[in-house]
Amino acid sequence: MQHDHPGFTESLFNAVPRCLPKLDARFRPLAVGIRNYRNKLAECGERDQLHIALEQSGDSITRKEIALFPEQAGRDADNLRYASWILNFLIWARGGWRVFLQGPPRLCAALAAQYAPDGAHAFDARLMEQAFARPFEVSIVGLQGLPDAKAKSLSLGGHLEGCRIGFDLGASDYKIAAVQEGQVVFSTELPWDPRNQLDPAYHYDRICAGLRLAAAHLPRVDAIGGSSAGILVENRIRVTSLFRAVPREVFREQVETFFPRLQQEWGVPLEVINDGDVTALAGAISLGLTGILGIAMGSSEAVGFLDRAGRITGWLNELAFAPIDANPNAGTDDWSGNPGIGAAYFSQQAVNRLAQQAGIPLPSELSLPERLKQVQERMQQGDAAAYAIFASIGCYLGYTIPWYAEFYDFDHAMILGRVTSGAGGEVILSRAREVLSSEFPDISERISLFLPDENSRRVGQAVAAASLPLINR
Repeated sequence: MQHDHPGFTESLFNAVPRCLPKLDARFRPLAVGIRNYRNKLAECGERDQLHIALEQSGDSITRKEIALFPEQAGRDADNLRYASWILNFLIWARGGWRVFLQGPPRLCAALAAQYAPDGAHAFDARLMEQAFARPFEVSIVGLQGLPDAKAKSLSLGGHLEGCRIGFDLGASDYKIAAVQEGQVVFSTELPWDPRNQLDPAYHYDRICAGLRLAAAHLPRVDAIGGSSAGILVENRIRVTSLFRAVPREVFREQVETFFPRLQQEWGVPLEVINDGDVTALAGAISLGLTGILGIAMGSSEAVGFLDRAGRITGWLNELAFAPIDANPNAGTDDWSGNPGIGAAYFSQQAVNRLAQQAGIPLPSELSLPERLKQVQERMQQGDAAAYAIFASIGCYLGYTIPWYAEFYDFDHAMILGRVTSGAGGEVILSRAREVLSSEFPDISERISLFLPDENSRRVGQAVAAASLPLINR
């Protein structure tokens, strides 16, 4: 889906970055556009204000206030772009089923219309409805109608005693590990094709087979922890591309109860959370760090966050769907169809798209993981076109870290996932650091970017997932 943004050529957000990706001349990073907007706003004497409240539950509400150009400044289109990107990012970062808006009436009405059934963000509203099992609402209120901010956190992870199994479900394979008293005694990756399977029995049987394989390397099983792409609430799958082929009525009956049934069958404590949060948890366990934003680049983009106290926040962190590119004709992902979102820039999809721009011939019959493997093999051989692909992804990353820092308070960005395996990962990291140093020196000094070792990148999430449940003894 392409969104109509009249006048974007003259927009404050149509800013060419200093470090333009070699394979993507259309890239217009939000971090640069928003800096331009705010610099221009600083020259304006008067301001309007927009107040946003986003409700996840009664004990979890996010608040944000942003300054805008006044109506007489003639910047209504840029005001709407700016507010729309802020709100949309908040929705995917924090999650929520109800939005409260207080501010300029025309702007609030335009934002609300974007989440209507025929609006630009109808997909986003539908997924929030699925995630929170409630109709998605946008309410325009007065200042007295804005709820106060509230926060909660989870206390999962870091438990390595006993005999545990951990798994990490991806779109092309899933990783599984057996952990005994904190030591990995077995780990492997098992191929599967979940997204094309109509019958969820396929998923259930394949995962059980992996659990039995890991259990064979342990004297007993005390707990099971899992990491999965998608949105999970209290071990229940609400939204995930892994089951996208399953009919909706079957999804409600068999997929939402998938992990509770697994727990009942195995008879041990079981916890499953979003794969992005497990990414961050893996970094915290292996490196002893907190204030971590974990970014996994695989079949899609998975993001997780541990705050400075080392706590999982309970936020959605579904940044695969959050905007990073201001260009209305930017690349799209293969599910939402929305332009300029993370999944199209930090994933196998991105490698495939950039390979076309680089002139690398990839047979159409190959799957995305197979295409990635061919590009990585070229990279290992010193191929310049393959190098340009990973350098372009690194450029995207360098411009995205400051934008993410608008919404997350972190000191460390841990980059991992299948796309970062091999020499390409170092290129991504090096180019990202160059961009930060050139365009955002303050961020470059404050936030460290790093890759974990190769083994951690491939199976570390399964090991961290194993540490999720607390064993009751």
